Amino acid sequence: MSFGDPNNPYGPPQGQQPGYGYPQAPQGVPPQGAYGYPAAPPASPYGPYPGAPYGAPGMMAMPGTIKAARVMLWIVGILQILVGLGIAVGGSFLVNEVDGSGSSAATAATGLFIGMGVFVAALGIWGVVIAARCANGRGGIRVSGIVYGSLLTLSGLSNLGMAESMGTNRSGSLVGLVIGILIIVFFSKADAGAWFKRPRY
Repeated sequence: MSFGDPNNPYGPPQGQQPGYGYPQAPQGVPPQGAYGYPAAPPASPYGPYPGAPYGAPGMMAMPGTIKAARVMLWIVGILQILVGLGIAVGGSFLVNEVDGSGSSAATAATGLFIGMGVFVAALGIWGVVIAARCANGRGGIRVSGIVYGSLLTLSGLSNLGMAESMGTNRSGSLVGLVIGILIIVFFSKADAGAWFKRPRY
């Protein structure tokens, strides 16, 4: 018996090619998974995470607003640390130069300058920590960013009022005020909420 025999019950049905019952690839198209040709990636039953780039399920890019707020936090935080150190050290030095007698007034003034410097530097450290945690932080970092932006806004308003009453330059106060408002807006947006609530893999 041969497979070409039409009366052979074990041969392929007449008019059919061997491999009947299996879908055949079109001519010239290599089968998926063949040597040298990558197979199609398995499709996730849940689909990609909303906002994820195509082909990378579960991955989500950091929103541009959070990136911008992060840069602002780095800059403002580092500047506040430097300013705080300057207030503490420079103020103490100035008091000692003006009144080196060690009187109670000089001691109180030195303590005031040191306290103000530590407070400003602590705010700067807080801003730097928020900036560093934007990539992996949860909702608490988002709330901290909004609170920090609110304090920065209030500080800008206060400095603006003082500059107005003293007739000094208001540009620095305006910059701080605008940055504080932008940080609040950026951390309050919906894409920021989605970023800090995203599932971790």
